[in-house]
Amino acid sequence: MTSEIVSQPLTFLRRGQPVTLRNVPPDRTLLEVLREDLHLSATKEGCGEGDCGACTVVLGETVDGQLRYRAVNSCIRLAHSVMGMAVFTAEDIGSHTGDLHPAQAAMVRCHASQCGFCTPGFVMSLFGAYQNSGGQGISREQAQTDLSGNLCRCTGYRPILDAAETMGSLPLPAGCAVDEAATLAALKALKPQPKGDGAYLRPTSLATLLQQRAKFPKAQVVAGCTDVGLWVTKLHKRFDRVLDVTAARELRRVESYPHHIAIGAAVSLTDAFAALVHERPQLKIFSQRFAGLPVRNAGTLGGNVANGSPIGDSMPLLIALGASVVLMRWKKTAAGGAVAHRELRLEDLYTGYRTNVMRADELLCWIKVPRPIGHAPGRPRPTSAPSGGSEPNAVEHVRAEQFMRVYKISKRFDDDISAVCLAIQMTLKDGTVQQVSIGAGGVAATPARARQTEAALLGQPWNANTVMAATAALRAEFQPISDMRASARYRQTVLGNLLQRFWLESQGMTAINLENSQTLEALA
Repeated sequence: MTSEIVSQPLTFLRRGQPVTLRNVPPDRTLLEVLREDLHLSATKEGCGEGDCGACTVVLGETVDGQLRYRAVNSCIRLAHSVMGMAVFTAEDIGSHTGDLHPAQAAMVRCHASQCGFCTPGFVMSLFGAYQNSGGQGISREQAQTDLSGNLCRCTGYRPILDAAETMGSLPLPAGCAVDEAATLAALKALKPQPKGDGAYLRPTSLATLLQQRAKFPKAQVVAGCTDVGLWVTKLHKRFDRVLDVTAARELRRVESYPHHIAIGAAVSLTDAFAALVHERPQLKIFSQRFAGLPVRNAGTLGGNVANGSPIGDSMPLLIALGASVVLMRWKKTAAGGAVAHRELRLEDLYTGYRTNVMRADELLCWIKVPRPIGHAPGRPRPTSAPSGGSEPNAVEHVRAEQFMRVYKISKRFDDDISAVCLAIQMTLKDGTVQQVSIGAGGVAATPARARQTEAALLGQPWNANTVMAATAALRAEFQPISDMRASARYRQTVLGNLLQRFWLESQGMTAINLENSQTLEALA
């Protein structure tokens, strides 16, 4: 920690009571605060990078007047980001008299723990799911999604999934029940966040956020900390000042317009993908493969895009969907100041490896995603979409179809980093490619648009010969590198294979897709 870092107090709820800690540096993690300052040793440190889930805690926050629970990784979460929230740890969910919460009791009943190191993390993910279900519990299928960010090395997942299914049927002791009305009242009564020029800035309005960005252009911007947290835990970086975008109320919304939806930079990945899946149901499985649930609950779509990692999974998808970004800054005027903004296509944001066109005083504030064909004004919305991912336009006199698919290739199905990601959106009219957009990840220094391949497809009949020519163009368009995830030759080969897979699925051959649950059941 450098001498320039100015510490400041941190206040949050624990067991329904406010906890205030003095002199918490801006780059201190929540896990460090819990284990070292509060001596809550049940929350474990495993990987230190948000992959294993041993450090999972649950945050409670007021959303539309209700208490919403979110499991997050405390190892990469900056402590000051939980200012004004309720924090639940493995020590907090049982009663003072020793009664177990159903999430804990189910783990015991189903023999779902051996060495026990991972158990607190699993319990907290189950606790969050139990609370959000209203105590009804969750299905086995839902448990597989909700526990995708928790790893167990010795017990095996069968008894843990059994516990997830069982907890909803177990009694909830009075001492383990969360008094949500009292918690909401206590959250409302918490002192407001400190104002001024502290070391950790978390403004609650967009105007103030942009003003502080202009005043402190060298402050480290965070929007969920799922990548910046790694800089702290793995690279041992230190920050004199942090600017957190996630409290700005204008940026916490998903707004719907006739031709597009606008996703604020403070919207979590969980909520952003929910909005995208609502418009395009075929994206559901892909959305669940973006990291584990604790990472999706903490990270933001805006942060993922602004970070610009060449293996960030959201960017190829957004590029294929024709998304644009809105950059904003505070501009001084004769009257004092005003918000200035500019909009550009997402693929034009990047200039090189983790570099972009944003000015030092600019922030990425919105992501605008066009709506599917059937959502356009004046056109009826399709009543159903084939399982292959097509969304036929319901206008009878125009034979047009829109297909959208996104593919992620990784060594593990869940919670893994892509070797290759390819997203394709195509509109066909009378069997001819009328529109096509292709986004690729993991094959260049930045997420990229496959413009040469698009040119090879546009205006061509959608048939096997066109696909063969486009496959060759796609493999030649990028020169990927070899690394621990895949060789360059593998990546180029897979790119072409995925385009051929898209062609086959557009012809109705959905059984070739192993993500299809019916196929998986048939192979079991």
